[in-house]
Amino acid sequence: MIQEPFAKGKSVFHRMDPRVKIIVAGGFSVVLAVSTKPPVLLMGAVFACLLIILARLDLRQVSYRLLVINTFVAFLWIFLPFTFPGTPLFTMDGLSISRQGVTTCLEITVKSNAIVLVSMALLSTSTVFGLVHGLHHLKVPNKLVHLFFFSFRYIHVIHTEYHKITNAMKARGFEPGTSLHTYRTYAYLLGTLFIKSSERSKRVYQAMICRGFDGTFWVFQHFSFRKRDFLALVFMGTYVLFLAFMQWGARY
Repeated sequence: MIQEPFAKGKSVFHRMDPRVKIIVAGGFSVVLAVSTKPPVLLMGAVFACLLIILARLDLRQVSYRLLVINTFVAFLWIFLPFTFPGTPLFTMDGLSISRQGVTTCLEITVKSNAIVLVSMALLSTSTVFGLVHGLHHLKVPNKLVHLFFFSFRYIHVIHTEYHKITNAMKARGFEPGTSLHTYRTYAYLLGTLFIKSSERSKRVYQAMICRGFDGTFWVFQHFSFRKRDFLALVFMGTYVLFLAFMQWGARY
């Protein structure tokens, strides 16, 4: 079963209506992703850190997840400053590092970390069932809701199949290398996973049809929009709107 380490807690976000968190997280992510002004990016990063503090999350778990994200961002810092056209900042071993390349890498770093932090503080503090329920109440198309739910529900099954296949490969003496045989073997591995995923999805769908599934997402517990949820939506939504105003409305 997939673990949800942040879903259990006693912070204000753990008790908040998932619909509020989905709206705020979605709006913040869109605004910050298209922002280019440094004050907006800085205020977005401060907002993300504040939410992490209020969510009372395990900082070690948060740091580990940020490390995974920044591992991919590090590749941009290796290549983008040297290849992005612009004003040379300085030259190193005949290679010019452009000011625009460094600025772009810095923007991507701040944006990605801030969006991930807000997602952890708001979305990860709800169970997946709560998020799916919230998406359903927000009138997200049923097909997208079902796709999100079943992707979460069965991704661990595919992960288990992957380990079974790799263990079988190791039992037969397979050792990865840089040869054509290794590349072909991994191609067979991916192909087998796709086939098994397709077969499993057909069996699951047939089982659901046998149990009367008609595309409706049924729930046993319904949300109650309370006063504190409304106040949280107003305060956080106002901050997100302020960021949008700073990006597109303010002149400085």
